[in-house]
Amino acid sequence: MEIRSLIHLVPAYLLYVSVPVLHVFSQEIQTTILNDETDAFINQVLAEWNSPGGVSVAVVRKDAQGTWTTETKGYGLATANGSKIDENTLFAIASNSKLFTVLATGSLINNETLSPRLSWTSKIASVIPGWKLMDPIASKQTTILDAMSHRSGLPRHDLMYHWSDKVEDIVQRMKYLRPATEFRDIWQYTNTMYILLSSLPPLLLPSKTPFPQYVKQHFFDPLGMNSTTYSFDLAKSSGKMADGLTRQGLNMSTDPFGNGTLRTFPFWMQDGGENESPLAGAGGIISNALDMATWLQTLLLNGANPKTGNVVFSADILDKAATGITVAAGKAPYPELSPVVYGGGQARSTYRGHELIEHGGNVPGFNSQVSRLPNDNLGVAVLSNDDIYGTYIMEVVKAYILDRALGLEKIDWNSRFKAVASAGANAQPIPTPRPPNATLPSVKLTDLAGTYTNGGYGSFELCLVSPSSNSTTPTSPSCSALASNISIILPGTVDLTLPTFLAEWDSPWASHLRLTHFNGNIFNVSTLTSLPTNDPTEPYWVHGGDAPGGIAESAIDGIGFMDVWGAANGVDSPQGKMVRERAEVWFDRKKA
Repeated sequence: MEIRSLIHLVPAYLLYVSVPVLHVFSQEIQTTILNDETDAFINQVLAEWNSPGGVSVAVVRKDAQGTWTTETKGYGLATANGSKIDENTLFAIASNSKLFTVLATGSLINNETLSPRLSWTSKIASVIPGWKLMDPIASKQTTILDAMSHRSGLPRHDLMYHWSDKVEDIVQRMKYLRPATEFRDIWQYTNTMYILLSSLPPLLLPSKTPFPQYVKQHFFDPLGMNSTTYSFDLAKSSGKMADGLTRQGLNMSTDPFGNGTLRTFPFWMQDGGENESPLAGAGGIISNALDMATWLQTLLLNGANPKTGNVVFSADILDKAATGITVAAGKAPYPELSPVVYGGGQARSTYRGHELIEHGGNVPGFNSQVSRLPNDNLGVAVLSNDDIYGTYIMEVVKAYILDRALGLEKIDWNSRFKAVASAGANAQPIPTPRPPNATLPSVKLTDLAGTYTNGGYGSFELCLVSPSSNSTTPTSPSCSALASNISIILPGTVDLTLPTFLAEWDSPWASHLRLTHFNGNIFNVSTLTSLPTNDPTEPYWVHGGDAPGGIAESAIDGIGFMDVWGAANGVDSPQGKMVRERAEVWFDRKKA
């Protein structure tokens, strides 16, 4: 779950792409945006990217007389069985859920019945009993504004939360997470702070209303967003839920837009629904283009219901969310764009001289982009179920629609981003070959197997699966079961010629960790997700593990992980003589 925009799709390899400065010539503003020409363009984009899925689009505009024009339409495939996307098709909107979390927090701030009153500058430590961070300054000083604008000093630490967690478990474990920077130093995107904000309604309200129900009661229901929900069960029962689709086995260096094998992601957040889910506040909402059109109108009306005029939330809350606090991107990659500032669940920048407020979202199988130009009374939402290239496709579609709606000369964003995607595929880091004379760790491989624990991340059991343990080496029942089922649940993921450990990992982003020995005490770390195929001859497929990931370094008393915490670009790694000093995450070995 993360912010996605044109700026954030342009990494360092853009330097190798020629980007001419384009002159802007005015075109006639279109009366209908999603017309035959747009349909042909979007379908052509989906074909060129060889997308297994598609997009659903909402466009809203208000004219000088206050009359709304609303258009919604779907393109491409919603499911693996070939059903088509339309305006009713449901998608995970991922981190576009964060704005609802900030608005819910703002409604608590405006709630005069709370005692003591809450404010944007309320210290988290004064609101949530026992809450701390590892950095004592951040622990004392972090406010709601700091939490929502990603400036606490914490990096992502996305592997720290588990499906078995409750929200309060994650909140209380945050004190064990190592910061990557000093407090209020830079913008570092983190989902954990939005998990924290989602704990406030049940904590502060006498009714103890669960967060998803609070959002439903205060936003979805008053706006008539009847298809929008936190519940996968409700979405599935509607018969309108899209599949998250991907292509496994693409050769990213020679044919990044090839066919591969069509795969379906099981929905990423199936438990909890409208009662409680640990990730509801960070990215739990499911919606469609019709409801997103209503939502865009409401945002452009600063919190008023577009059908009734009733105020659903106050304009000052939305203004606080959309006002820049931190710098998310200090430099624009294209002359048509600008740097980006971030408030709370909202990023603010410009597109070709027009002020733009938006946010993106990304979870396994789904992407979303919800954008509005407040000074132009224009809003666009694009939802995608293409896991690999959906983010690029959404940006191409969004920019095309903005150009048409604003009457601007079209820019060929599709060619630009296909070049970026191709360059990115070819720029994938190549794993460093294991030295032919690699030495084994200082601790015997069989002794490295066992249980490890970290206060923030919890515990995991490291199982030696290659070389196979001999009969004289004690192996836990769980490790024996894992080793015997590798070829079924994790096919093709273990090189039996290399010392390899596996660990089960109860996470949205990985079902297993793989540690493959490199040299000495160093192991290469990969996240793997085992997913069902519904094919009895090949019951599981594996997502992840192809590209180099993090590093683990073993020691007598534990193991340290590096390049896994998701710090912002340019942030230095921890330094130190001891492994635990230079580890981003240190796990103590549990004594037998």
